[in-house]
Amino acid sequence: MPTVHFPSSARGHRYRVGIVSTYPPQVCGLATFAAALGGSLAATGHTVEIVRLLDGTPDALPARLPVIGDIVHGDVRSLHRAARRLSLCDTVIVQHEFGIYGGDDGCEVLDLVDAIAAPVLTVLHTVPTNPTPNQHRIIAALCERSAAVVVMSAAAHQRLLDQYPVDAARLAVIPHGAVTTSITSRSDHERARTHAAPQLLTWGLIGPGKGIEHVIDAMGLLHHVCPMPHYTVAGVTHPKVLAGSGDGYRQSLVQRAARNGLADHVHFDASYRDVATLTRFIASAAVVVLPYDSREQVTSGVLVDSLAAGRPVIATAFPHAVELLSGGAGLVVPHDDQAALADAIRLVASEPDRLVAMSAAARRVAPTLSWSAVALSYVDRIDRFFAVQAAAAG
Repeated sequence: MPTVHFPSSARGHRYRVGIVSTYPPQVCGLATFAAALGGSLAATGHTVEIVRLLDGTPDALPARLPVIGDIVHGDVRSLHRAARRLSLCDTVIVQHEFGIYGGDDGCEVLDLVDAIAAPVLTVLHTVPTNPTPNQHRIIAALCERSAAVVVMSAAAHQRLLDQYPVDAARLAVIPHGAVTTSITSRSDHERARTHAAPQLLTWGLIGPGKGIEHVIDAMGLLHHVCPMPHYTVAGVTHPKVLAGSGDGYRQSLVQRAARNGLADHVHFDASYRDVATLTRFIASAAVVVLPYDSREQVTSGVLVDSLAAGRPVIATAFPHAVELLSGGAGLVVPHDDQAALADAIRLVASEPDRLVAMSAAARRVAPTLSWSAVALSYVDRIDRFFAVQAAAAG
C-alpha cells in the first residue's frame, strides 16, 4: 500500500474523494451506484471526482463534471493518466466487478490500484463461491492492496473470511444504498380494502438468469385464484445481452406468457423512468418478485431499491435475499420450485393482512438503506482509516 498522507483525523473533515466505476449515461447497476453514492457524498460537502471505465472509445460519452477522466480497456496510457489524477485525492473508492475492467477477469484493476498513490477503498460487488484461480488471485490481491474493503451483506463478509486471505480488520459491511419513498401504511391498507388484483412487479435490466420464466410458469398454476394477479416485467434487455444475443430472451417470455394463457395478465413495459419516477413506480406495486437463478448473489441493488420503496419481496433463496427478508419483509422460496413460487404468490393474493404486515416490515428496513445513510457510513470508514494511520504515525 502506498505511503499515506493525512488530510485530518478529525471527524467532519471534508474529503476529496475519487470514484472509479462505470458511470451514466452507461446503463448498468454499478454506474447507477457510483452516481448515487457520489451525489450523496457531494451533498454532504465532499469533493467527488469520477473516473469512468469504458470498454470502447470515450468519444461517444462526452465527459462532464464530476467525470475527470476515462480508463479504456487495454489502454495503459489512459490507466496511468487516470491514476495520476486519482492520486491527488484524499482517498479513492474503487468499484469492483470482474467484467468492468480490461484484461483476463478484469485483472487491469490491480495495475490501477498499484498506480494510485492515495489510499484505496475497494467495494466488492461480487464475491464468488467458486472462483477461478485467476479470480481468486485478483480478489485476494485487491484485499491485500486496499486500505479498506467494503461488501454489502453479511453473507459476502463471511464468504470473504472463509475463502480468501483477507485481514478482517480491513473489512466493513455497508449496505447498498437506495432512494427511499414517502409511501405510508395507509396505501397498503387501501390496497387491502379494495380487494383489487395484486400487482406483481419484476424490474431491472432483463436477460437470461433473471428467472422471469419461472414466474410466468407459476402464474399458470394460479388460474383459479380470484382476483388473478397481474404481473409486470419492467425494463429493457441488458445492453451487453442485446449486443451479444439480441432480444431473444425477452421475446421468449412474451411467447411463454401467451402459451400459458396469460397474455392478459402479464405485461411487458420497456418505458424509461428517471430515478424519482422509478421509485414511485416500484412503490405502486403490491409486491416485487425477484426469481433470480443465481444461488450465490450477495448483492442485489434491485432488492434494496424495492425494500427502500416500502415493497415486500418474493425472492428465490439467493444469499442477499435470505439476509434482508429474514425480518419479515418478504418471502423466500427455493430455486427451481414453481409450486413454491405459486404458493407464495397465492399467499399475497389471498391474505391482504399478510401483505400489509410484510410492507410494514419493508418500511422499517428502508431508512437504513437511504443513500444519505450509506454515504455517511463510507465517510465514517474513511475517518477511521485516517485516524488509525495518524495514531500509528505518532
